[in-house]
Amino acid sequence: MASLKTLVRLNGISRSFGTFLANDKVSLAIHEGTIHALVGENGAGKSTLSNIMYGLLRPDSGTIELDGHKVSFGSPRQAIKAGIGMVHQHFMLIPTLTVAENIVLGDERSSLFTPLPRRRIEKEILELSRRHGMEVDPGAPVSSLSVGEQQRVEILKVLYRNARLLILDEPTAVLSPPETEQLFRSLRSLANEGRSVMLVTHKLDEVLEVSDEVSVMRKGRLIGTLSTSEATRESLARMMVGRDVLLRTDNPPQQPGKTVLSIEKLEYRTPDGRQKLRGLDLKVRAGEIYGIAGVEGNGQSELLSLLWGSWDRHGRVAGKISIEGVPILDRNPAEIADMGVSMIPEDRLESAVVPEFSIEDNLLFGRHREKAFHRGLGFDREKLRKATGKAIADYDIRFSLKDNPPISSLSGGNQQKLVLARELERPDIRLLVLAQPTRGVDIGAIELIHRRIVEARVRGIAILLVSSELEEIIALSTRIGCLFEGAIRHEFSEEEVRNGRISESGFEKEIGLYIT
Repeated sequence: MASLKTLVRLNGISRSFGTFLANDKVSLAIHEGTIHALVGENGAGKSTLSNIMYGLLRPDSGTIELDGHKVSFGSPRQAIKAGIGMVHQHFMLIPTLTVAENIVLGDERSSLFTPLPRRRIEKEILELSRRHGMEVDPGAPVSSLSVGEQQRVEILKVLYRNARLLILDEPTAVLSPPETEQLFRSLRSLANEGRSVMLVTHKLDEVLEVSDEVSVMRKGRLIGTLSTSEATRESLARMMVGRDVLLRTDNPPQQPGKTVLSIEKLEYRTPDGRQKLRGLDLKVRAGEIYGIAGVEGNGQSELLSLLWGSWDRHGRVAGKISIEGVPILDRNPAEIADMGVSMIPEDRLESAVVPEFSIEDNLLFGRHREKAFHRGLGFDREKLRKATGKAIADYDIRFSLKDNPPISSLSGGNQQKLVLARELERPDIRLLVLAQPTRGVDIGAIELIHRRIVEARVRGIAILLVSSELEEIIALSTRIGCLFEGAIRHEFSEEEVRNGRISESGFEKEIGLYIT
């Protein structure tokens, strides 16, 4: 890459938050017309560095060069004007506006009292989207788009502003395999046009597939930058974590026991009449992991809300869900939890933690009725502190308990490990429902989370695993159900899953045939 022109160069970038050093003298170069991957564990400093480049944060020290000239950004608007754009993992779109309106919002290029030239704008957007394989209807409301299409809108927003460097934060986290392949084709098209892409991700297979260069961060420092052609999953994982990482989950066979969760002919229609589940049937036994594979939007969220008693009661439900023969559709989340059900939801920030509350308090949520934590009319804070310390040690949750800080101070991966610890350490668990348990989590944390899930299965807990990561589904599951348009389209038996896990001969593609 030495012969390529450097578009952006970072020189000794440092940034602290109180006593925590998030970036420690980071220096790297991003070349013109390349896809540059930035990888590292949660809390390694990737997001801080990205936000500095995009003008959301200012560095404490160090400089940024663009085309060989020093620049300093006090806001994202200044970064965009200079040619640096960012697409965040959580989209920032207004659902009620059209695609074109979202794209030009804040960059209307017309005076206050001049009507927008809608036809010209929509034509420009359509041409731009077609050129890079990201075609989307400019006149469609964003609320009508799939997740993959919404991401295209976010990228087009940046391209419409003539960005030369696109920073993409975990861009494939919510995409199906076909959408991911299309995204990679689009990114390569952008690079071929001379633009640069910085891909912030934890998925090493994708790094090896699509990037030209890869930089690895660990504990705020840049460990190294190398050509992707010289990298392997093992070498990158070692650089990220500082030790050898077990990339294959040790999942010993076990004879499943009695049926714990039974779902029979389950149907669900939303209050506005849309059918989300269609005659869904499945059973989960004690000591097994039943994996549900499928592209998001095929009924997963509705199934999870019904299992947890949090569904919209204005909708229409038919069929049956029972835990060891006891129906639960008429029960609320507290009652279901008391039956021995633990839930790790899809969105931890929305449904599993309260960011402003302390780590100890978040560990108590849902377990506040346990007598072990009671003392008189209040809580036994000493026991809670000991339980928190044990969770930190057992689940490798990285932070200082000294000041009992808010959970928002933890990285996403450490938040997820805390939620897992809270749910797995509850007494008398019979059923564990896991939804996207490793989304946005780095490779070191994935290794630990997978190990804890398998340990729970070995203890005899029945586990329902909902994940968009086929590799995760295959690695952990005893049986696999392929969910498509609200029904199990095909179920792979224990023997088929075991053979597919061993052979690695296109099993992911075989599953993909039933979920797309």
